[in-house]
Amino acid sequence: MDRGAESSRIDKPRLRKSHELLTCTIKTPPFSYAHLELLTDPPDAAVELDNLQVKSYCTAALRQFLGLTGSAIALDILKVEARQCWVRVPRHDLGSFAAALTAWKGTSDGGLQYLLRIKQCSDWLGMMVGSDGQDRLWNS
Repeated sequence: MDRGAESSRIDKPRLRKSHELLTCTIKTPPFSYAHLELLTDPPDAAVELDNLQVKSYCTAALRQFLGLTGSAIALDILKVEARQCWVRVPRHDLGSFAAALTAWKGTSDGGLQYLLRIKQCSDWLGMMVGSDGQDRLWNS
């Protein structure tokens, strides 16, 4: 073996195959998310939600439960689809929001009773979206 080739292999520093550029851990996200569903009585009523109804129902529940303080909770409607919707609230207000919707008796119009039910809540939207369809898997 050639002495020059051996020394060049020894003198070279070992290179890493990967480098860590940035590490970031989010411990307390600023927002929480809730997946809501509209229930009606009778259940076979052909009713779909819209943004205005979601805002109105949530505000009514918050106002009934917490008064003016409840109606001041920021609420962002992310998506409304048929009888389901996804909303975003400040993380520290999620408990109050969930309690208000749980305690809300709903509203009635023309003999129909309307009620928003919380299907799931999470600090991470991806956790809720990824679990969509699990009920169909286990309840089929």
